[in-house]
Parts: sequence; C-alpha cells; structure tokens
Amino acid sequence: MIRINLLPHREEARKRRRQEFYTLIGLVLLMALAIAFVVHTLIANSIEQQQDKNQFLKREIAVLDNDIAEIKRLREQTQALLSRKQVIEELQSNRAETVHVFNELVKQTPEGVYLKSVKQTGSVINLVGYAQSNARVSQLMRNLDASPALQSPQLIEIKAADVNRRRVSEFNLNISIERQVVEDPSKPAGDASAPAAAGGAR
Repeated sequence: MIRINLLPHREEARKRRRQEFYTLIGLVLLMALAIAFVVHTLIANSIEQQQDKNQFLKREIAVLDNDIAEIKRLREQTQALLSRKQVIEELQSNRAETVHVFNELVKQTPEGVYLKSVKQTGSVINLVGYAQSNARVSQLMRNLDASPALQSPQLIEIKAADVNRRRVSEFNLNISIERQVVEDPSKPAGDASAPAAAGGAR
C-alpha cells in the first residue's frame, strides 16, 4: 500500500492563505490610507476655500464700512451746507426787513418820544424809551398799530422817571413785525378774487 505524506502540501497551503490574507490586509490598509488622504485633501481644500471666501467677505465688508462712513460724512457736510444756506437766506431776507422796520420806527415815532433801546427777538421787537407824557406813548402805539409793517403793540410797563431833572414817562412795549404773505403763483387768479368779491358783497 502506497502512503502519501500531505503535511508539506497542507503547510504550503496554509502559508499561501496567510500570505494572501496579509496581502489583502495590506491592500485594505492602502485603500483606507488612500481614501483618508483623499478625504483629508478634500476637507482641507474646502476649508481653504471657505477661509478665502471669509477673507474676501471681510475685505468687502471693510470696503462697505468705509463707503458707509464716507456717505455719512457727506450727508453731514450736505446738511451743514444746507443749514448755512438757510441761515444766509434768512439773513439776506431779514436784512431788507430790518431796514424797512427801522424806517417805519423813525416814521411812526412822534415828537416828544425817543427810544433808548430796540431789541428784536424773532418777529417781536421790544422798545424801551422816554416820552414827554403818557399821551405821547399812546400816540406812538396808535402810529405803530397803523403801520403796514408793524402790528399788535403791547405796553408792558410805563412809569415816571427823571431825565436831566425833567419828569418824563419811561415806557417798555413790544411790537410784532407784520410779514407779507407771498401768494402762490400756481393758484388760479379766481381764487384770489373770490374773497375780494365776498368782501364787496358785505
């Protein structure tokens, strides 16, 4: 009977299977490392791109902040210029008004009355002066009330005083400036004539 020893063959088969197993493990490890490297590279690229986007956004936000600050500064300058323009226009309009008011004061002040101080606050003028008598003060108030540029004289105080050893009346009164209302040229002429017609009917 022939006897065959299979131990070497089995040993070689086990070695071959072990080698194949180790080879398979190595391939799996290599594939895992390759996948991990690819995933890491993709994540790193994504992070770098996001950081670049963030830096770009920061730069753009800084530019916008500078633009907003510049716009705010220009608005403030524009507002300051408009305020100056308004003040200049008011001064120009009030310059002619002041001359006209002083002319009216000189015209409406009767003899025996002289003014010590004239002070304007807005559209109100305060007059302080001396008169030979209370009747002169009353005449002054009637003249001012009849003036087309002045209106509503209000006597604040009148009292006796001595000036150069003469008995006079010291007065203090307020007078309002009557500003003319400029009609709107866009309104039809019939609108302005209607009140006049109504007044004539009465």
